[in-house]
This record gives sequence, C-alpha cells and structure tokens, in this order.
Amino acid sequence: MVHTWPYFDPEYENLSQCVNPPRVCIDNSSCIDCTLVKVDSVNKPGILLEVVQVLSDLGLTISKAYITSDGFWFLDVFHVTDQEGRKISDVKTIEHIEKALGPEGNIRGRNGSSWSGRTVGMHFIDDYTAIEVIGTDRPGLLSEIFAVLANLHCNVLAAEVWTHNMRVACVFYVNDEATSQAVSDPNRLSIMEEQLKNLLRACGDDVGRARTNLSTSSVHLDRRLHQLMFADKDYESDSREEEKSVITIRPVIKIDRCEDKGYSVVNIRCKDRPKLLFDIVCTLTDMQFVVFHASVSSDGAYALQELYIRDKDGCTVDSEEEKVMVVKCLEAAILRRVSEGFSLEICGRDRVGLLSDITRVLREHGLSVTRADVTTVGEQAVNVFYVSDASGSPVEMKMIDAIRCEIGHTLMLNVKSAFRCEGS
Repeated sequence: MVHTWPYFDPEYENLSQCVNPPRVCIDNSSCIDCTLVKVDSVNKPGILLEVVQVLSDLGLTISKAYITSDGFWFLDVFHVTDQEGRKISDVKTIEHIEKALGPEGNIRGRNGSSWSGRTVGMHFIDDYTAIEVIGTDRPGLLSEIFAVLANLHCNVLAAEVWTHNMRVACVFYVNDEATSQAVSDPNRLSIMEEQLKNLLRACGDDVGRARTNLSTSSVHLDRRLHQLMFADKDYESDSREEEKSVITIRPVIKIDRCEDKGYSVVNIRCKDRPKLLFDIVCTLTDMQFVVFHASVSSDGAYALQELYIRDKDGCTVDSEEEKVMVVKCLEAAILRRVSEGFSLEICGRDRVGLLSDITRVLREHGLSVTRADVTTVGEQAVNVFYVSDASGSPVEMKMIDAIRCEIGHTLMLNVKSAFRCEGS
C-alpha cells in the first residue's frame, strides 16, 4: 500500500502557521534528572530533523524521546540534559530553544541542497571560503592538506574531519592571511583546487573522483558531512577497515513491517552518545524517508530506538535489497563519529601553519587522525584530534608523552585516553 503526504495548499500553509503557531514548552518540574522539551506544531516534511538539530547544536543529550507526526500535526517530547548530565538551567539556552523552535523560528523543514558527487568544492560565505574535500583516507593526508593551505597563506578558522571505511570527508573554512577576507582570486583558487586534487589522486582516487566544483549551498555542517560520506558510498564495507575494527561493537539494526498502519519499523540498539538521534534522523531524511512515529530511550550505556518510517512517496521498505541498503546506511551514520584511541585537545594562539605543524608532528609519530574538530575563538585556536596508531596497534602513552614534549612549549595539550572516543 502506498501512503502519500496530503496536499498542502501554499496559502493554507501560511494561514495554518498564523492560526496554529508552533508551541514550545520547557518543563523543569516533571522529572527529577532531566528537562522536558515539548514541541507542538503543524506538521511539515523535515520538521523532526530541524528540531533535533537545534537541540544537538546546543550540545544537549537526548536520553528519551517520544515522537508523533502523522497527518497534519507534529508533537514531540524530548528528555534532555546538558553536557554535565544536569537539567537545563541556563536562561540563554532556554530562550534560544524557545525562539528557535517557536513562532519566531523556522522549523518548516528546510531540506538543504543535495550533493552531486563533488570531491572538492568551494563557496564563499561572509569573510571566509568554505572548502569541501572527499576521497580515500590514508595516514598523513590531513597533514598534507593543511600544508597546502598554509603554503598558500590561508588561515584555517574552522574545520571538521570525519573518516569511515577508508574514506575521508572534510569541510574547511579559511580566509586570506593578509586581508582576513575570503579567498576570491581565481588564479589562487585554481592552484588550491589543483593541489588538493593531486593529494586525492595520490590516495588512489582516479581523475573522475578527484573533480573540482564550486558550490553556493549553505547546509548545516554535520549534515553536509553526512551527505558527503553518503554520496561517496562509505557505507560499502572495506575489508581493510573491518580487519582494523574487529573490536568495535557494531550497531544492531532490524527492519520489520507494521502491517496495520503501513509503516516500516526500524529498531536500533547501539552504544549511546551525543548527537546519535540527529545522525540517524539526518540519514533517513537524506535517504528520502519520513519518520512518522518514534520512541527513543537509553538502557545504561546503550540507546534503543524504534522508528516508524515510509519513504517520501508513502512506500515502505519491503524488499530484502532495500532493507540491506537502509541497514548499511544507518550503521555508517552511527559509526562515522566513533573513534578508537586518544582524544587530543590542543589549544594555543592561532596562526597560519599551526594546524600543518601539529598534524606533521602527529604523522611523524606514526599517528593517524580519525576525526578532527577545529575552531577559532578570537585569537585562540581550540583543536580536537582523535588519533589512532597508523598500523592499527594500540597507541602507547610514551608516544603521547613525546608529542607533548614536542608541541607543549607553545601549546596546551589535554589528552583523554579512552578505548572509544564517542563523537560530540
């Protein structure tokens, strides 16, 4: 049976938003250990992703959620805590949630632009240039990318790097060292693109996969990385990666059919972590599925999710081939933020070439960067690198101590040792 979204007349949509504006309730009294965020609104395609995105961007942990968005109405209840596991007491955070999800916000389901297979793309936003890179991962690649940007006198203001199944996706925000403006000179951009393509070709990517394209899209960063990885088919298993990740506890994902209501039911059990619900909803949305109902909870260190879905045309996931595809894509979405090894938080005064120097030191000590989160606050750089031994062996503390000695004179280094560094 095919179920479709009801037709929404554009004028009726605007009228409905005015007559029934979104309502947001922040409840700190009903539960002892968490804050309830209740969202009540007219239903729109993509609205669930927008709500979860707002909560995730604030660094809030969703321990439970009850979601229903069938027909014309959308009603969600989220049990959330801050990064310290406490209720939300910060007035500014509460006001931000109310404004972003309430009548003044825009949770009308912006889906963002799709990605058409770019391996390197650039676009300009305000005072920086955004660069996207997707290709085959290898030890030292990130160091070489940062070296190219440093040699071209580009300062990296922010960056996010993910690796999974021997693939790497990066988004860099850079500006010109001399002017602190976006890099807009065509000749300079052409040189930058060509050098980045050469790095990707050195990884084994053919000329076709190492294409260079310009992009004017402005999509949420985490969602963009999911799109890049998904378009690059990182969900296809890689034997080398599987050999290195035998110890990884893989998610358990099953897909059944709800005959009475005409839904496909996705059941997920995996290690719980921040942004897990966002990653799952984001991937389902980009695969053109709609989540109509869902129940989310935590069982100790594990998350349990039950999602009732159909694709945007109202069809369910029936064939075994479709089920295998959905399971593989969801598993990839869950594991992209999971890194085994050490988390290195490196802080210091920002300068052109800083990241090139740091990643060179990591490479020279035989470490591979599996994920990275680079930010700049004023003149201060805050960089988090998730690293593992390039050979697949456990990272020894004496290696970390050597890195601390080499870069510790000018930078602060905070090391978190964990068997599994879960993404935040």
